[in-house]
Amino acid sequence: MQIQMIPEIGHFALVIALLFAVVQAVLPLAGATLRRPLWMAYARPMATGQFLFVAIAYAALTASYMLDDFSVINVANNSNSMLPWFYKFSAVWGNHEGSVLLWSLMLAGWGYYAVRYSRELPRDVVARVIGVLGLVSVGFLLFILLTSNPFERILPNVPQDGADLNPLLQDIGLILHPPMLYMGYVGFSVVFAFAIAALIGGRLDAAWARWARPWTNLAWAFLTVGIALGSWWAYYELGWGGWWFWDPVENASLLPWLTGTALMHSLAVTEKRGSFKSWTLLLAITTFSLSLLGTFLVRSGVLTSVHAFANDPSRGFFILMLLGITVGLSLLVFALRAPRVSHKVGFSWLSRDALLLVNNIMLVIMTVTVLMGTVYPLLLDALNLGKISVGPPYFNALFVPLTLIMAIFMGMGPVARWKDTRAKLLIQRLWLAAVLAVVMGMALPLIFAERWSVAVAIGLIAALWIVLPMFRDLFDKTRNAKSLGAGLKKLSLAYWGMQLGHLGVAVTMVGVAAVSNYEIERNVRMGVGDSASVAGYTFTMTELSSHRGPNFLADSAIIEVQREGSQRSFTMTPEKRLYLARGMPMTQVALRPGFFRDLYVAMGEDLGDNTWAMRIQYKPFVRWLWLGGLLMAAGGVLAVADKRYRRLATAQDPERKAALDAKPQEATT
Repeated sequence: MQIQMIPEIGHFALVIALLFAVVQAVLPLAGATLRRPLWMAYARPMATGQFLFVAIAYAALTASYMLDDFSVINVANNSNSMLPWFYKFSAVWGNHEGSVLLWSLMLAGWGYYAVRYSRELPRDVVARVIGVLGLVSVGFLLFILLTSNPFERILPNVPQDGADLNPLLQDIGLILHPPMLYMGYVGFSVVFAFAIAALIGGRLDAAWARWARPWTNLAWAFLTVGIALGSWWAYYELGWGGWWFWDPVENASLLPWLTGTALMHSLAVTEKRGSFKSWTLLLAITTFSLSLLGTFLVRSGVLTSVHAFANDPSRGFFILMLLGITVGLSLLVFALRAPRVSHKVGFSWLSRDALLLVNNIMLVIMTVTVLMGTVYPLLLDALNLGKISVGPPYFNALFVPLTLIMAIFMGMGPVARWKDTRAKLLIQRLWLAAVLAVVMGMALPLIFAERWSVAVAIGLIAALWIVLPMFRDLFDKTRNAKSLGAGLKKLSLAYWGMQLGHLGVAVTMVGVAAVSNYEIERNVRMGVGDSASVAGYTFTMTELSSHRGPNFLADSAIIEVQREGSQRSFTMTPEKRLYLARGMPMTQVALRPGFFRDLYVAMGEDLGDNTWAMRIQYKPFVRWLWLGGLLMAAGGVLAVADKRYRRLATAQDPERKAALDAKPQEATT
């Protein structure tokens, strides 16, 4: 009887969480406006309470999955008694209702930690930030309760077993990928709340930028890892060997990443120089708005994708209204209040300020390019103006040149000075890096490949141009120290985070250039004893067998692989699976990973006579794609750990102390 009440407990907890969110949204904002300390004090306990009750609801749904409670529609449609426990755990968010509940849990969690780590902030700022987060939570909790209730029952005809989790989602990549992606999406809500709080309060100074930067970096790092994991999952799980297909749902995660990258750099300028204030606010609003747009695309039913969840138009309409209200109101606040926080700070067009501005503009152009290619076909279809397909040729033709242009300014940025840089000094610092980048970029393709490629050479030159000036900058910052060790110790974690992030971009560029131009693929028919040669490796099928897994039947092949000129060999075992509950076939690829190359074997169709269609691929430097993503994310986390973000408001920190002592309605101009 107690087990049967678990879904009702979860549903009731969501209702209580909604009530907490309403109070969190109304009283702190009203208190900050009317300068009532007691009302503002409600921000912290309400955010904590909302997080607690959403966590209870999520735990109740998880328990329903673990206990195979098929009286719950969500469990019956997405689980099965034969499903391994860890996939039952991930199945909670492997569907529309559960994923939105996870989103709400993370939103409440970000709000809780914003409360916990903002004790040194001015009281009115905290009240506004937490109040804005409460408004967003109200929207999502209403969305769950009114259109996407994960606790809805099937009574009295309870099925004996569930329909099983989509086999595409029965993978470790889908255990890790969605939570990381959502943490990034939802994390930008804190930055959005800071932006709206700054606009309402009329306070946008270096202290504000310092408060907002850690949240931006952390959300961006989570989103970077989420995108990298999604690419990795698509590479080995879908069976075609691709790592990015410009799928609309993939693009939905890339859009806030691009503007989030621009926001990080814009915040740096606002903190250091006090400029780009209005631009920074607009980027914060845009980034969270694009996160909501991604939610709409995935859950509205307008897309057909392995990533998409919902197909209910009412849900799409609700999210579209939520998106419209959020974007409309935030832009209205921006239009009314931005002049109060604007401030002109001069700089020359040959300075770090200008280079960061150009890179910001390039990132926004890239965002618009991806957005148009993603949304335009959907708009035409919605207006009954015909169907068109916008695929990789469009995106690559525009995105790649823009990335190369951005790389030019990335290389110049670290060695340029704030406000003004003499051209002679810039040339002096960069000429050697430019020569080495060109020479090495032209020569390296001849070392690692049998043929020289213009595209690979250009990609390597761009990557080296990003990396080599970093060494010059490091030399300039440590050459006057007593020793190299002493000089390195003086460099901040934020500096090392920046360097690591830029290194990650360069590493990813090398991976993209190499695998896109040097990969080799062969589709062959193979039976026991048959061989095929690819990129200097001989693949021989030695055995075919069948076996049963926990919830699937599988045909597997044992492939012996030997490199030409080597006596050593190894085996690879691709599989073709049939999942029993859904009757759905799946390809389980075999991978032989390496730092400089992957070998990739996938089973296709059974061609009869004990022969199978096999796809064999050689993927040079493909792992550098995800290594670069991890380096970028590590750079973001390292920057968050910088001591200046943990510094308390004391007399030794006059800028922060002045912000704390400022009047709630004082405008910074």
